[in-house]
Amino acid sequence: MSDAPDTGWTTLASREVYANRWLRLREDDVIRPDGGEGIYGVVEVLQPAVFVVALTEDDEVVLVDLFRYTTGRWSTEVPAGSTDGEDALVAARRELAEETGLVADDWVEVGGMSSLNGICDAPEHVFLARGLHAVDGGAAATQAEEGIARVRRVPFAEVLRMVARGEIGDAETLAALLHVAVHLGRVA
Repeated sequence: MSDAPDTGWTTLASREVYANRWLRLREDDVIRPDGGEGIYGVVEVLQPAVFVVALTEDDEVVLVDLFRYTTGRWSTEVPAGSTDGEDALVAARRELAEETGLVADDWVEVGGMSSLNGICDAPEHVFLARGLHAVDGGAAATQAEEGIARVRRVPFAEVLRMVARGEIGDAETLAALLHVAVHLGRVA
């Protein structure tokens, strides 16, 4: 396999260990930058994800509280999900509606990020959504499917205090909020 010329890494072999419709786990035999041989496990998320910071006219962030099976803990997050192969903006609109029962008139993609890039290849898009109003029929069925227990609107300043108190610990939510804060000029 060919590698970028100045990375210090050489891939000797690569094999798929596990795959499903959302991710692929591969194990690579490598030569590390120090010259030693080793194994590197990589999780490839097959479709980019989207994160939506929905901001009301009253400067409130729409947050969802849900139980995360993977960690066994409750989590407060911004609406998010997989693109499922569709355009990122289409997916962001869908996720906002499914998770919160809201649609937005104004959308801006404010940045991109990559989650857990020491072990994952997981590209992500961050959107700011404004001009919020309720979807006809709401989102109760999809909220239940995803384990969302509560949708709430929290003033932006209070969201930052929640971060400081450790009440929001999801790294992707933290990064999405930072992208939006920078975009809005609230962080130097």
